[in-house]
Amino acid sequence: MAHDNHPHGTTEPRRRVELDSSEALRLLGSVSLGRIVFTRHALPTVRPVNHVLDAGDVVIRTHEAAALTSYAREGGGLGVVVAYEADVIDPDTHLGWSVVVTGYAHLVTDPGDLARYRTTLRPWVEGTMDQAVRIRPDLVNGFLLVPAPVPG
Repeated sequence: MAHDNHPHGTTEPRRRVELDSSEALRLLGSVSLGRIVFTRHALPTVRPVNHVLDAGDVVIRTHEAAALTSYAREGGGLGVVVAYEADVIDPDTHLGWSVVVTGYAHLVTDPGDLARYRTTLRPWVEGTMDQAVRIRPDLVNGFLLVPAPVPG
């Protein structure tokens, strides 16, 4: 419950609990919306996108002209380094979780995989989303925000 003098949420203390990578990926897979972070013109760029978790990889759909698609193509065999973040944090209590995956993004080129992602990953914005990008997590960081014990 928000206090009258704090209209934007509680002032109750919270504790940050680190998650292991398997639990962090499980939570990431429980939601469909996140934010991809990549470099565009030497500056960090963030885009909200929807995703699926596939065999431990994060997969998003995008359109041919998307900046991320062109960078993933130019990256060649290495791909392009990206971060992917998703969270569920209550706006009033500020309790919940956050997960950040960092790794290399590659365009999905296998026709069978592309067809499968077209049926399992529905774009949430208008437009033709004819490409898919797979992010292989090299680093997985996640934490829970839980109520801190009350001293006493």
